[in-house]
Amino acid sequence: MEQRRIDVQRIRDGLLAEKERTQAEIERLREGLVYDLEISPEEGDPEVWEREKTIALVRNMEYKLQEIERALRLTERGDYGLCERCGQAIDPARLDAMPTATLCLKCKQELERMSSRISREK
Repeated sequence: MEQRRIDVQRIRDGLLAEKERTQAEIERLREGLVYDLEISPEEGDPEVWEREKTIALVRNMEYKLQEIERALRLTERGDYGLCERCGQAIDPARLDAMPTATLCLKCKQELERMSSRISREK
């Protein structure tokens, strides 16, 4: 089976664009957190809930930004597209769908199975 080559420059360009969008979204969300929160004595104040939701979104976006930056470093080092666990090439279709992937599908599935097994044992 012939495997497609990875167009690293195209992926890098896409990662850089996604990095800009992610940074802008983080900034937008953080601006919404700047105002002083007026907590009402009511239990389950929706303002508190919305603020907590926004903080969680910022954390998720920051994690996404870290993944993007990691993938960009891999493109610079020439290691992009290689599985960090087994060293084999990651399927280009997987990288097209998930440019920040650092594990081949086989290794990702093995780690998820191990994690699931450990979770069930607890």
